[in-house]
Amino acid sequence: MTEVSNKKAAVVTGASTGIGEATVRALRAEGWTVYAVARRQDRLAALEAETGAVGIPADIAEDADVAKLLAEVTAAGGIDTLINIAGGARGADPVGQAQTDDWEWMYRVNVIGTMKLTRAFLPMLREHGEGTVLNLTSTAGLAAYEGGAGYNAAKFAQHAVTGALRLEEAENNVRVIEVAPGLVHTEEFALNRLGDPAAASKVYQGVEKPLTAEDVADVVRYAVCAPHHVNLDQIVIRPVAQASNYKLIRKQA
Repeated sequence: MTEVSNKKAAVVTGASTGIGEATVRALRAEGWTVYAVARRQDRLAALEAETGAVGIPADIAEDADVAKLLAEVTAAGGIDTLINIAGGARGADPVGQAQTDDWEWMYRVNVIGTMKLTRAFLPMLREHGEGTVLNLTSTAGLAAYEGGAGYNAAKFAQHAVTGALRLEEAENNVRVIEVAPGLVHTEEFALNRLGDPAAASKVYQGVEKPLTAEDVADVVRYAVCAPHHVNLDQIVIRPVAQASNYKLIRKQA
């Protein structure tokens, strides 16, 4: 085991938008070295220029991209923290009308991508001596709801992977954290899921204060900046208006 360094460095996936982008900004504000990972190179370049993060374009579910990412981060000095934020939802169909392509995409980005990044970086995190993995799941991975089966299935799987990883890596002093947000109003999540701006806007209609990407990023920042022996196993974060997956207070205009 190598001597623990005080220099903090993280890979953050899903960094081109939403919670991932906000997390890059939050950690850079704390002085961290941040490798911002996403597929859209133009957005990464803008984030890099703004924050000083290191943008690395990659598809986290593609083996060649993961290998290239690992090589670049290793050559640059490595990390102690892996933050898996890349993911998303597609469709809101009941199981009887499920679209196979939507389900396969959700499993690929939420589960397979998380697995491949974690598998690639675990040796580095173990060797560091005080490694951290943080997975951004969702309250959709804690309770199923109508029209959410595909996303529920992917996030339940990611939640299970996180729990198993915590058990497997405790002896290696690798801290494993799960952050599970509820309703978060971001630039693209609902639009990507529903494919229609009007339908996406209805998701948040009448909700006075949904969570923002910055709200969730602040929780992620807190969790990974806590002393390493402090493991916030699972953090559920919702707006006050969302008492559960089934109860959301909407006020009439």
